Amino acid sequence: MAKKGTKNDGPAGPATIQNRKASFDFHIEDTLEVGMVLHGSEAKSLFGSRGNLTDAFCKVVNEELWVLQLDIEPYKFSSAFSPERRRDVKLLAHKKEILLLDRKSREKGYALIALKIYFKNGRAKMLIGLGIGKKNYDKREAILERDTKRERDRGLAGKD
Repeated sequence: MAKKGTKNDGPAGPATIQNRKASFDFHIEDTLEVGMVLHGSEAKSLFGSRGNLTDAFCKVVNEELWVLQLDIEPYKFSSAFSPERRRDVKLLAHKKEILLLDRKSREKGYALIALKIYFKNGRAKMLIGLGIGKKNYDKREAILERDTKRERDRGLAGKD
């Protein structure tokens, strides 16, 4: 017989969908939280962590902010209508913020990257970042730092 209070029904809220590769490939200089325009059962699918941000990127088109190549799995319990799996999603932000991001992203080496999708007050939000691409030697330095930190932590753990 199980103890009281140990029942595990899963997470109480939705999980965050993250683009873990973004911090490895880019130096993120600025971030912005924006809303998302979703169709049909996409919100339920995202609530169940059924999205992928690895190929997604942001772009300003006609003074509107869009995320391109966002992969949202179809919700398995939806009815006949389900949107395309990979489609462009409009993002909601103030006009001044969009124009500022557009101006900064046009500089050489800068890009708008989709960092994570999460829910806040019942609404789907996306965190986008303005980043500059890392060079190969920057990536090697990051790997070296991570490895030395891991070795140092192992050495400290062994002395206890």
